[in-house]
Amino acid sequence: MQIPRLHPDTVEQVKQRADVVDIVSEHVVLRKRGKDFVGLCPFHDEKTPSFSVSPGKQMYYCFGCGAGGNAITFLMELGKTSFSEVVLDLARRYSVPVQTLEPEQRQELQRQISLREQLYEVMAVATQFYYHALQQHQGQLALDYLQQKRQFNSETIQQFKLGYAPAGWETLYSYLIEQKRYPVQIVEQAGLIRRRQSGDGYYDYFRDRIIIPICDSQGRFIGFGGRSLGDEQPKYLNSPETDIFNKGRTLFCLDKAKNEIAKQDRVVVVEGYFDAIALHAAGITHSVASLGTALSIEQVRACLRYSESKQLILNFDADAAGTQATERAIGAIANLAYQGEVNLRILNLPNGKDADEYLHTHSSEHYRELLHNAPLWLDWQIQQLVANRDLKQAPEAQQITVSMVKLLQQISDSNQRQHYIHRCAEILSLGDARLVPLWIENLLDRVAPNSYRKPVPPRRQQQASNSHLPVAGDRALLEQAEAILLRIYIHHPEYRQIVTEALQERDLQFDLPHHTFLWQQILENLETQNFSSPSSDLISRLQVECMEYEGETKAIARLFHLDEKTQIELSRFAQVIQAATACMERVQCEKRYRQFLQLWEQTDEATAPEQSQSYFESLRQAQQRLLELDKQRQFTLADLI
Repeated sequence: MQIPRLHPDTVEQVKQRADVVDIVSEHVVLRKRGKDFVGLCPFHDEKTPSFSVSPGKQMYYCFGCGAGGNAITFLMELGKTSFSEVVLDLARRYSVPVQTLEPEQRQELQRQISLREQLYEVMAVATQFYYHALQQHQGQLALDYLQQKRQFNSETIQQFKLGYAPAGWETLYSYLIEQKRYPVQIVEQAGLIRRRQSGDGYYDYFRDRIIIPICDSQGRFIGFGGRSLGDEQPKYLNSPETDIFNKGRTLFCLDKAKNEIAKQDRVVVVEGYFDAIALHAAGITHSVASLGTALSIEQVRACLRYSESKQLILNFDADAAGTQATERAIGAIANLAYQGEVNLRILNLPNGKDADEYLHTHSSEHYRELLHNAPLWLDWQIQQLVANRDLKQAPEAQQITVSMVKLLQQISDSNQRQHYIHRCAEILSLGDARLVPLWIENLLDRVAPNSYRKPVPPRRQQQASNSHLPVAGDRALLEQAEAILLRIYIHHPEYRQIVTEALQERDLQFDLPHHTFLWQQILENLETQNFSSPSSDLISRLQVECMEYEGETKAIARLFHLDEKTQIELSRFAQVIQAATACMERVQCEKRYRQFLQLWEQTDEATAPEQSQSYFESLRQAQQRLLELDKQRQFTLADLI
């Protein structure tokens, strides 16, 4: 039906209930940054996060493209959906009573919203029915399986409300409809019963199966997984999709794991229900499970919203099917992993066991140790390429090399690509160190043929009309040097005094307009704050202040974020600060050198000998200072960026 005009009170309640972080994190992988969150903007392509979400202001803003607003505008822009549709969807989600300006249409809208609440209620009652049935004589076989085969104790069975669906065709149907008087349409919409093909009556969806209740992230029962006790196929059967249950967006145990995920700052994803239950029973409670389907982007985002470092460990079965599932999962989230938005690792347990089997014979500490040593996903993929292959055989070596090249070509970060090129070269050289450089050159030529050949810089054109301005090379050097000092100052409070003193000692100022703007904002924000104010607090304040200056914020947004590579490079603080300030002074000194050179060339030594000599002496001193500054730099800024 056409959505009528909604009452302003309804809109206001939705705005108050809809949390912008919850809404955005379903579509963007967010990282905590001080009081705010950051991630890759969904409205334009970018590799460095410039998208900021403020829970305090209940707003988002992209420093790259300028997109901004609240939870409602985010969903409108993302889905190209009307205002009324978004508000109505959020009202359903947050159980906000809907009022319309036309009261006669209010009843139909409220009926649609209340349907979800009825589905939650009937699912909770069905869960209790199955749990009770497990404790009865008819559920003894299922109970024995859980206690003996799976080694689950009573506390675990109760915690997860494991149950049993009786073998009868209409047992649950009779209980819910004839005894509890639920409308048959509601029970059918919940996926608990099905209409017979003849059209005459209904039958239970789950029969003679162990029942594993599935909850949403808020702990509400939304579906079931059923495992057969005999030879009935399929062995595992999930509830059909309903208005409250979507397999591709749901993770088993997330409601029980989310707090520990935040505490451990990582999430373990396993393949099966019983794997996740076994891990929780062993105290490894930051684990979740997929629902027998390929891991989706929505599921990844759902669990990573609770992890600041975005570390995700896949622990699927090590058999052929499990390896294929792992490859599919990697394929689904590879783009996020390549961009560094997911810290993805792969764990294959020894002897091809799954987590449940492994914990029957090993302690939880052994499992935790394996988690700690789980390889990065790229290392795992390279291991898979060479597993059970003979590199001494030319055809196999050629196939493996081609596969490696395809994998390496997907790595956009040059440093990371260089690392894995070396790793692959070591593998292909079969332990012969003399062959490693040859393999590196071979792989470089096929993966990135131009990445290691530095272009010859064009000869500088020194013209009198623009000699007072920095040439292109000067500006690039100044951009890099000033950016380095600003990053250190923003992200490392303990070195702020050193940066300030280094600038004062050389009598330096930030020269580029966007850096001058940021430096002024920093000084203004620190006037009323402790000089060692935490970087997260300073960054949050700066981002809020800079939202009003769209032009400047686009130029400086990247300085608010540190990727892993930059963090490592900036860890050599003393050398980096010296090199950066030396580079800034060198730009100024080179500018003076060119000015004196121009003045000296334009002065006639015969008519103005003293002036000519003065310019020449200044020229010589500038040249000497340039040599001294080059020594102070020790290493080029290109090595630091």
